[in-house]
Amino acid sequence: MTRRERVLRTIGHKEPDRVPVDLGAMRSTGITGGAYGRLKRHLGMTGGQTRVYDVIQQLALPEEAILDYVESDVVDLGRAWFEDESDWKDFTLPDGAPAKIPAYIDFVPRDGGWVARNGRGIEIGAMPQGAYYLSQTRFPLKDWDGADLSILDRLPELMDDVTWGALPCAPYHKPLTPDHLADIRRRAKRLYETTDYAIMVAFGANLLEWGQYLCRMDQFLIDLVENRPKAEALLDKLVESHLDSLAKVLDAVEGYVQIIQMGDDLGTQQALQISPRLYREVFKPRERMIFETVRKRSSLHVFLHSCGAIADILPDLIEAGVEIINPVQTSARGMDPARLKREFGKDLVFWGGGCDTQRVLPMGTPDEIDAHVRERIGVFAPGGGFVFTQVHNIMPHVPPRNIEAMYAAVKKYR
Repeated sequence: MTRRERVLRTIGHKEPDRVPVDLGAMRSTGITGGAYGRLKRHLGMTGGQTRVYDVIQQLALPEEAILDYVESDVVDLGRAWFEDESDWKDFTLPDGAPAKIPAYIDFVPRDGGWVARNGRGIEIGAMPQGAYYLSQTRFPLKDWDGADLSILDRLPELMDDVTWGALPCAPYHKPLTPDHLADIRRRAKRLYETTDYAIMVAFGANLLEWGQYLCRMDQFLIDLVENRPKAEALLDKLVESHLDSLAKVLDAVEGYVQIIQMGDDLGTQQALQISPRLYREVFKPRERMIFETVRKRSSLHVFLHSCGAIADILPDLIEAGVEIINPVQTSARGMDPARLKREFGKDLVFWGGGCDTQRVLPMGTPDEIDAHVRERIGVFAPGGGFVFTQVHNIMPHVPPRNIEAMYAAVKKYR
């Protein structure tokens, strides 16, 4: 099978010739810059660069040599941009190693760390010395009481005051003008015709998370309980914005891209962030509108990234239109792999869960990792509906020999 055929077959809940693999096709299946550089050195790979395309999470853009090494079957559409050296500028990783970041990112050094500013020069995030990630420092609706709804007419500007809005990855580094949408289509077509990878386009359409980004996490959770009209007014404006952008993106990539990645972290390690009742009353109807738009307007498959203990609402997510779930955080309460496969394997593709990233990958021995990966493939792979990737991104402190052991096991048992 081609790589694209392999992925589409497993999405169709049929067993492919071997389990598909993903490294870095979206911003939660990747590898941080520090871990990436050490892995290359461990493998004896020379040349190339560590290009940190996601500066918030410090994720490296996997080079073709690494994609070939892990036998990856799927890529992010965003890699079709920034092909020239002039598209990148020098950066220093937290471990002191040299790297590159996109030239359009406004990152400046301060006190041994870095701060980020949006296009208007406003500081929106900071990565102190020794930190691995950029943390959001500005919450533009933190003090909004909900009385004046006209402030929501400024939603694009408010979203630009948030790290996730102001520091986007391609193809969202430019506004979705007709010219840029035409460029998106050209690049998607080229990637489709010149490779046999399955292609994923990021979109997001986050609702709970955008409420938290704008209002701050604690305040938005309070609003959902104590001031629901305020919270729902913001959510409705977000849905309106998402649907407008979604229609443009779908039309641009239809025929060339197979998967669209949505996201909303609904869970914690122990439970949902909100009650199932609140999810069903407030979020599910709005998510259904977004996911149904994808299915009615395109042939793309709906992929949802949602961390944590979300088993209680997996039936709701299926009803809302989710086809693929990630990261399959099997270390969270209620997320036992055998149970997930047994109860939801006919309806959901498990894109992740292949190797625990909280304990096994960073702290296990190579033999433990081998046994762990074998067990996960044995649970998730039968009947299709499984794409191997670790649970979330590979962290900077993961030993390269453990990463090597994980992929050796995948190749052995897939």
